Amino acid sequence: MKAREKDNQLQRDGKKRDYKAKRQQRLGGKKGGLSLEAFSKAKSMPSGFNPSLIKKQREFYKNAKVVKKYKKSVEPHNYQSHPPTAQAYEEGENSGSMPKHNKKKRRQTLESLKEEGERKRQEKEREKLEREAMIKAKKEAMEKAELKRKAMRGNMFKKTRSGQPVMKYRIQNILDGLLDSEKK
Repeated sequence: MKAREKDNQLQRDGKKRDYKAKRQQRLGGKKGGLSLEAFSKAKSMPSGFNPSLIKKQREFYKNAKVVKKYKKSVEPHNYQSHPPTAQAYEEGENSGSMPKHNKKKRRQTLESLKEEGERKRQEKEREKLEREAMIKAKKEAMEKAELKRKAMRGNMFKKTRSGQPVMKYRIQNILDGLLDSEKK
């Protein structure tokens, strides 16, 4: 009976030793674990499993498949059996099959294009002047309001000989505020 127990214990100890050895090896050997460099490299290496990336790739291939099917379905309708070439155009002009443009039409189109360009340029200039006028008006209004605030501030800080605030300006300010709110 004692022999069996010893054999069982040896087997258990052997397994424990194997387990300990594997664990120690996995942690970086007998010298005390992983080095800092090895640990940082192990953590920074991608594991290869990124659900969002896999989902994006799946969506990309699905979209590519749909686009390819669409192009196949559209292609027969737009496909020309004999696409025109540069030589065909030249031959067409010589034979007279292509209509020739008159000089009058060209002049009219050039003139109309010039007029349209001039009109657009004038419209842009007018818009620019309007914007500048609006900006100038806003600046003037802001400066006027700033001067008014500075004057009001100076009056609000005025004191009597005994150090009390001058009530005349404070009451006037309250009255102005009430009148402004009444107008609105």
